[in-house]
Formats: sequence, structure tokens, C-alpha cells
Amino acid sequence: MKLSDTQIAKIKRIAKIVWIPLLVIAVLYWWLGPTTWKEEVLLHDGSKIIVERSTSRGGRHEIGQQPPFEEQSLRFIMPGTGQAIKWTDSYSDDIRTASFLPMLLDVVDGAAYLVVTPMGCLSYNKWGRPNPPYVVFKYEAKEWKRIPLQELPAAIKTPNMISSMPDIEAKRIGGNPVSAEAISKLVSQYRSSEYRTILREPNDSDTPQSCIYMTKDPRGGWRQIGTSISKPSYEECEQYCKSFQIAPAYCPCNGIYKKGN
Repeated sequence: MKLSDTQIAKIKRIAKIVWIPLLVIAVLYWWLGPTTWKEEVLLHDGSKIIVERSTSRGGRHEIGQQPPFEEQSLRFIMPGTGQAIKWTDSYSDDIRTASFLPMLLDVVDGAAYLVVTPMGCLSYNKWGRPNPPYVVFKYEAKEWKRIPLQELPAAIKTPNMISSMPDIEAKRIGGNPVSAEAISKLVSQYRSSEYRTILREPNDSDTPQSCIYMTKDPRGGWRQIGTSISKPSYEECEQYCKSFQIAPAYCPCNGIYKKGN
């Protein structure tokens, strides 16, 4: 059956309507879809392992800026055992991004340790405003468990992964894996000392501690604490949390003030 010119024109319009959204989806997937690469990670004893990393970006962002991380992971083979180990950092509704930027992976006495830094001020407040700004995980009993910085072995001293814009920097540097030498050079150029070396004592002079104190409110949002109290003191801060029904677990008064001051 021969189609009329009108029918052909209609089919073309329908095809165009279907084709354009598919093209947009394809472009967005190419731009925001998962990025994967490998890094050669230098351990404290001079040995090296290959770490496979993956990130996905998405969500709200300023025009001209990259979207934040929604998901990321790293995978490596445990030296000596051959066990494949994976760490993931997923999107969190309360901060609307993933939480961390991995800085360091090392193995001491058969145990794997991962040092990450909170990504942005919401994550920094969510994870307890650590100072120095590290969250430390240890892999044991087939899962990653958070441990205090004091339990990180003293032999672990120097960040050995790309932490700032890792997906973009990996593409810029090139190589797959990105060499340990290239990573070491990049880390040495980071502006803040806490990202060039693992600090063991609180450091009040650098950037993360400048994040204003924030706490979750009962509706799931975030509220600034420091600017919400006209005459800051421990008692007024405590009363503020009570008046806004902020749970004790999220009320930062002990971190901001000493009781009675």
C-alpha cells in the first residue's frame, strides 16, 4: 500500500517527537552517566595495588558547574588473600548527594583502612564535624566499619588517591591506571595541609571547620545554629534545640560551647 504525502509527513513528525527525547536521554547519560577509571595506589610499605573507581553525577547544580556525586564506589583485590573488596557511597536524601571524597586506602597487618573526607558542609555536619576532617573506615567481618582516627595505624601517613574532583582529574591526567607518581604529585599540590598529609591533631586553621554549625530540624531539613542564637551560650543553645524539637543526637551544643559558658 502506498502512503500518501500527508501520511508520510505525519510519520516524520511522530518520529521526530520520539527521536528528540531519546537523543536528549543519550546525551544526558553520556554527560552524567557513570565514569570509571583505575588508580595505582601506593601503600605505606612501598607496594602498589590497583583500585577501580566509579562515580555518577546528578541532581541540582549551578549553571556552568558539574552536578554533585550521586553514587561512587571503589574496588580492589586484597593483597595476600586475593579477596575482592568493594566500598560504596550512595545518594543520601538528607544531604541530596553522596557523602564523601576518598583520600587514602592502605593495608596494615592484613586489614584494609579507608580514609575519606566529608563532601560539603551538610555532609561535614552530618558526620559530626570531624577535626581533622576525616571519616575512617576499617574492613572487618566482611563489612566497612567506622573507627576513630586514633585507631588508624601510625604507619598510614600520606593520602594516595585523587580526592578533589577525581573523575575530572583522572581524565585530565590520563592513563588507566593513573600512575602512583601522578597521584603523589597531584596530592602534593593540594592547598590545605589536611589533604596533603594525614593529621592526627585538631586543626582549626583550615577550611572544613569554617562550615557553619547546622543541625537537622524535625521536618528533615537543615537549620543554622550559630546565627540563630542572638546571645550564644550553652544554655541558650540547649534551649534553642528544645524549642525547635531538635533531637539531642543532632543538637551540637556540646561541640560549640562548654557547659556554663
